[in-house]
Amino acid sequence: MKAGIHPTYHDAKATCVCGNTFTVGSTKGEIRTEICANCHPFYTGTQKIMDTEGRVERFRKKYAKKTED
Repeated sequence: MKAGIHPTYHDAKATCVCGNTFTVGSTKGEIRTEICANCHPFYTGTQKIMDTEGRVERFRKKYAKKTED
C-alpha cells in the first residue's frame, strides 16, 4: 500500500433512530442511520402487504396448488 493516500480507518459508533447502537468499521467516526436490523419490518417479522385492489389475493388464488382429485 502506498503511504499517505488512504483515509484513516476507525471503529465507528453507528446509532439508529430507534436507539440501537453498534460498532462498525468506517472512515467516519460516527454514523447515524434511519433504520437497522432491530427495527426493520423484514427482520422483525412485522412486514405487512398493502393490498388495496385485491392483487395479492388474485395472485395467490391464480397460482395456488389445486388439492382436488
